[in-house]
Amino acid sequence: MASSSTSVVQPTIERAQELGEALAEIRVRVRSAALPGATPTLVAVSKYKPPSDILACYEHEQYDFGENYVQELVDKAAGLPHEIRWHFIGTLQSNKAKILASIPNLYCIQTLASAKAASALDKAVPESRDTALRVLLQVNTSGEANKSGLLPLGEEVDVAASDLGQLAIHVVKKCPRLRLEGLMTIGSLEQSLSISETEKNADFEKLKETRGKLEEYLAKNHADSPWGHETSGNLVLSMGMSSDFEAALKAGSDIVRVGTGIFGERPKKAT
Repeated sequence: MASSSTSVVQPTIERAQELGEALAEIRVRVRSAALPGATPTLVAVSKYKPPSDILACYEHEQYDFGENYVQELVDKAAGLPHEIRWHFIGTLQSNKAKILASIPNLYCIQTLASAKAASALDKAVPESRDTALRVLLQVNTSGEANKSGLLPLGEEVDVAASDLGQLAIHVVKKCPRLRLEGLMTIGSLEQSLSISETEKNADFEKLKETRGKLEEYLAKNHADSPWGHETSGNLVLSMGMSSDFEAALKAGSDIVRVGTGIFGERPKKAT
């Protein structure tokens, strides 16, 4: 239930019912597509959506939400229940690190792609925070110029010399208030729509291969430093959105980010 500090306008009965039904359908699809024994995290991507929509999903025990814009996240977090786990999934700029890190229930930054931003975040995390801030390194598996992220690790790549490897090492060794939890990618939509159910998504496979190489390197060279999921110790993978989350889960994704499938089409951002 919503906490007493919530100041958000309540959703209409009709909208609450609509969102509850959509959320239930997505949860069924997540469970059906997940690998045996897996319990993936569903992040409801709520950008541009009113706080009342988020509150309606929260009342159906949805606690993980993703936002793309810093100020929108700040504004929503201030009025919604503190039990919500906020995931930042937009482009991360170093000069926004302080305001992001000030959000008490910021759960994870999924789009870390530079040592500068990592250092800014680490410096900005309040000493009062009782757990390290989780971060995922963004990997551009599709190679598309309009997407952020670092290059994936191929078979012949020297992990320690790669941009991705150097950022991982920087977080693990130089950022004590951050925890390197895993990797994130936004795969090619064209590929997701063009492959058959029996084919493997090349972008998802690249992220899995990259995870394997990075885990092997960290286990061998930085086993004394905390990294990976707190329980499993493995690097988690965040891949898959409304159009391809089932393929991502079948490929072994630990986190899927679904917006349109839950909330419906988003209005265009005002200019």
